[in-house]
Amino acid sequence: MKVLVPVKRVIDYNVKIRVKADGTGVETTNVKMSMNPFDEIAVEEAVRLKEKGTASEVVAVSIGPAQAQETLRTALAMGADRAIHVQTDVETQPLGVAKALKALVDKEQPQLVVLGKQAIDDDANQTGQMLAALLGWAQGTFASKVEPGSGTVSVTREVDGGLETVELRLPAVVTTDLRLNEPRYASLPNIMKAKKKPIEAVSPADLGVDMTPRLTTLKVVEPARRKAGIKVGSVDELVDKLKNDARVI
Repeated sequence: MKVLVPVKRVIDYNVKIRVKADGTGVETTNVKMSMNPFDEIAVEEAVRLKEKGTASEVVAVSIGPAQAQETLRTALAMGADRAIHVQTDVETQPLGVAKALKALVDKEQPQLVVLGKQAIDDDANQTGQMLAALLGWAQGTFASKVEPGSGTVSVTREVDGGLETVELRLPAVVTTDLRLNEPRYASLPNIMKAKKKPIEAVSPADLGVDMTPRLTTLKVVEPARRKAGIKVGSVDELVDKLKNDARVI
């Protein structure tokens, strides 16, 4: 079974986000970038499937600028066999990404696509669902457990009422949640080996996909700062503050 794992280059989750002075977006110049954490979980799950003998090949895919190759090298160091880079400098949006991934799926013919449920930069949570719709494949979203079977994959997902388990016929699309696994750290020998693994470069035009953004960002602003809290000396003072200052009772 071949597994395709899309990964995205995003601002590192430890970095404090700063809005550009002109409000057109967030500052990315000289900012540390890394693989989207949910995609790290997806790579880890795919590699574990290969280690169990369920998967025969793990192919990492990234869509973005030339620097996205660094993210692909990370996936290769974690255990992916090869990588495909769809190079584009335009802003990537869920529908365009899903269309590019569909073209790659048609070309590579994987039986399973595993990707993060969302990216931490746009929090769209749409690409996996759009890809499944375009392919006409079964989908299991927010997976906290993945168990492959004979021609099927069982996905346990967290829902409001607890846990839900769905069995999908392959081929299928699975999106990963935080509790699925804990991604491994790439060892130095694997990082060195990753430098020799192949990365195939293609363009959206090669795939017959138009990546032109369909949404326009009008303005980006920082959230309003929260006011400092206060301490009250008694229940009566608390009630007075809630009634007259906050006006919630």
